[in-house]
Amino acid sequence: MPGIGWRRVGLALGIIAIVLAGLWYFLENPASQMFGKTVTRVPIQQKVVALTYDDGPNPPYTDEIVEYLHSQHVVATFFVVGRAVAAHPDVVRLEVADGNALGNHSWDHAHLVLETARHVQREISMTDEVIVKTTGVHTRLFRPPFGARDYLVLNVARRMGYQVIMWSVPLPRDWQNPPAEVIRDRVLPQVRDGSIIVLHDGNRGRPGNRAASVQATKLIVQALVAQGYRFVTVPELLKLGRAESAPNALPTE
Repeated sequence: MPGIGWRRVGLALGIIAIVLAGLWYFLENPASQMFGKTVTRVPIQQKVVALTYDDGPNPPYTDEIVEYLHSQHVVATFFVVGRAVAAHPDVVRLEVADGNALGNHSWDHAHLVLETARHVQREISMTDEVIVKTTGVHTRLFRPPFGARDYLVLNVARRMGYQVIMWSVPLPRDWQNPPAEVIRDRVLPQVRDGSIIVLHDGNRGRPGNRAASVQATKLIVQALVAQGYRFVTVPELLKLGRAESAPNALPTE
């Protein structure tokens, strides 16, 4: 009967949706620790947060963010894409000169769970080489594109000496260019002591309009400073967490 056929189609679509949701949880949900430990939030008894940016550098938007942060005596961590660093080296030098930290975000923002171990290693090493050549900085922080990781991606990163940094505040989808006030309102209620926030100053290593992220940065910084928060880089946050935890142990959530 026609009704039975439609019910079967609906059931099949429901099963597919459940499977896809499960795959997302295990591969991209920042809280999932199925494939190994990553840092999402550092439990700490201080009003500190780490503001991070992905996918840049991307002038003029990255420049505007860096200049604003510097004017407010605020630091952040920029997870940069290698090909964008090669294209805009002066922007990355400005990030470092102003006291910000850098992280490795792969060479071209590939979905690394679809790649071989050799390819993953090449993505990370090429990005590291251009960061060092440009700034002299040899970062030990890595954030996989899309947050996607599995055993292979994490094992390669760890063998190369990287600590994998995720986030604790749900992504505000600023890459979709909603109003800055919407981005702010998606971020602020989720912030806790030791939170890691992600905004996007770039577009997977390519040019993109990030005016909303620039304005949201100003709103978020102003609001959190008013609440008594202090901004630190991810390396500083990890150091503070180690100081409060048992020797040689850094708990993550």
